Amino acid sequence: MKILNQSQEELLNQERKMLNDLRIALVQFGAAPEDEETLAQSIHQLDDLFLLVVVGEFNAGKSAFINALLGQKVLKEGVTPTTTQINILRYGQEQERRVESEALHVITAPVDMLAEISIVDTPGTNAIIREHEAITAQFVPRSDLVLFITSADRPFTESERAFLEHIRDWGKKVVVVLNKIDLFEQEAELEQVRQFIADNSRLLFGVTPEIFPISARLALRAKQGDAAAWAESRFEPLENYIQNTLDEAGRLRLKFLNPLGVGFHLVDRYLKVIESRLELLKEDFTMLDDVEAQLGLYKEDMQRDFNYRMADVENVLFEMEQRGQVFFDDVMRIARVFDLMNRTRIQEQFEQQVVADVPQRIETKVAELIDWLVDSDFRQWQAVMEHLSARRLRHKERIVGDIGVGSFHHDRERLIEAVGREAGRVVDSYDRSREAQAIADGAQAAVATLAAVEVGAVGLGTLIAVLATTVAADVTGILLAGLMATLGLFVIPARRRQAKNELRAKVAELRESLVRSLRAQFEREMERSLQRISEAISPYTRFVRAERSKLVEMQSKLESTRNQLAGLKSIIEDW
Repeated sequence: MKILNQSQEELLNQERKMLNDLRIALVQFGAAPEDEETLAQSIHQLDDLFLLVVVGEFNAGKSAFINALLGQKVLKEGVTPTTTQINILRYGQEQERRVESEALHVITAPVDMLAEISIVDTPGTNAIIREHEAITAQFVPRSDLVLFITSADRPFTESERAFLEHIRDWGKKVVVVLNKIDLFEQEAELEQVRQFIADNSRLLFGVTPEIFPISARLALRAKQGDAAAWAESRFEPLENYIQNTLDEAGRLRLKFLNPLGVGFHLVDRYLKVIESRLELLKEDFTMLDDVEAQLGLYKEDMQRDFNYRMADVENVLFEMEQRGQVFFDDVMRIARVFDLMNRTRIQEQFEQQVVADVPQRIETKVAELIDWLVDSDFRQWQAVMEHLSARRLRHKERIVGDIGVGSFHHDRERLIEAVGREAGRVVDSYDRSREAQAIADGAQAAVATLAAVEVGAVGLGTLIAVLATTVAADVTGILLAGLMATLGLFVIPARRRQAKNELRAKVAELRESLVRSLRAQFEREMERSLQRISEAISPYTRFVRAERSKLVEMQSKLESTRNQLAGLKSIIEDW
C-alpha cells in the first residue's frame, strides 16, 4: 500500500481507534474468543496488503481461475478437491510453498500483481472434509474483496447460496465469477444462467453484484501462447475490473471498508444478544414483581385475618363485661346487703360468674392465632419455592446468547436455583412446634410486660388470669367500699353505676392492652417472615438489577459505536 496522505492517515487512525474501542468493549462484555480474534485480525490487516479471497465449491475452478489471473500454473488443478488448506499467494523472487500451519500455506511467485495484492485460495465450501468449509468460513472476515466462483454446469447451488449468506452477514464486497462458460453451445444458454445468478444474488444481497462470465481454462491457454482463445475466454473484462476498477484508490477504499463491515457485523450480533438478554430479564423482573406482589397480598391478607381473629379475643372480653354488668345488677341490691359484707365470697362469685373461663378461652384463641400464623408462614415459603421451581423448569432448555459470551446464563440460572434451594431448605427444615413456641414466648413476654409480672414458667393463660383477677379485685373493692355507707337506698345504686363504669373501663383497658401486645408481636413475626424471604432472593434480585444496568450501558455503547461506524463508512464511500 502506498503512503497515505494526511487526511487518509487521520481517517485510518480514527478507524483503528474506533475498532480497538469496540474490541475492548467486547472483551469486557465477555464476547466469544473467535469474535475477538476476528476483529483483532481485521484491525491488524489495515496495515497489510489488499486481500483478495477466492471462494466457491470444489470443482468450480477456483485454482484454474487464479492460475489464469496470474498467467501461470501456480496452483494444482483437478476434478477432486485439491485445496485442503488456505493458500495465500504473495510476491516472491522464486515460486515456493511455505507451510505455516496444517491449515495455512504461503505460496510465493514472481508475479507483478502479487506485489500489491495478496490472493487467498480456499478449500471448496462443499468439500467432503467438513473442516475445510469451516476454515474458509473463518477466513472470509479477513478479506477485502471476495471473488465467488460458481460453475456453469451447476450455477448458484443451495450450498453456494448458504455460504454467500455468511459472506453477506460480514458486509463483504462480493464479485461473482461464472466459470466454464465454454461448456455452453449457445449464447442464449449463457444469458439464461447469468440472469438466474443475477436474480438470486439480488434476492440475497438486495443489490445485483458484478457478474463476470469467463472460461479460466481458455484464459490460461491464451496467456500461455494461444492468442485465439483470449476473446473466447471473456477474461479481459474481469481482469480490467481487478486492475483498473481496483486501482490504488479503489483498493484503499475497500481496505478501509472491510474492518468496518466486521465491526458492523459484531455490533449487530451483540446487540441482538443484549436484546435477548434484556427480554429475558424482563421475565426475571416479572418474576420478582410476582414474588413482591405475593408478599404484599400475603401481608394484607394476614393483617385482615389477624383483625378477625383478634375480634374473637375481644368478644371473649366483651362477654365477660356483659356478665359483669348482670352480676352487678344481681349483687348490688338492698336485699343482698349482708352478702356484700363478705368480701371473699363476693370476689369468688365474681371470678366464677364473670371471669369464669376467660383465661382459658383467650389462651385457646391465642394458640389458634399462633398456629394460623405458623401455617401461613410455611405456606408462603412453599409458594415462593413452587414459583421459582416452575420458572426453572420453564426456562431449563432456553439458552440465551449461545455464542459463548460471558457467564450471564450460568450465573442467572445458578442464582435462581440458589433462591429456590433456600426456599426449599426452609420448607424442608420447617419445625412447626419450634416456630409456634417462639411466637408463643413472644406473646407471653408481651402480656407479662402488660401484667408487670415475671414470665418465668408461667403460661399465657395464667397471665391472662392475673389480669382478669386484678379486674375482679378492683371492682369488688368498689362494692365493699359501698358497705361503709349507712344510706343504702341512695349509695348502693350509685356504687352499682360506678362499679359498672369501672368494669367497662378496666375491661376496655385490658382489651386494648392485650390486643396491642399481641398485635406488636404479630407485626414482628410478619416482618421477620418477609425479611427472611427478601434476604433469600436478594442475591438474585441484585444480579438482575446489576445485569440490566450493565446491558443497558453496553447497548448504548454499541449503538453509539454503530452510529460512528456508519459515519466513517459514509466518508470512505464518498472518496
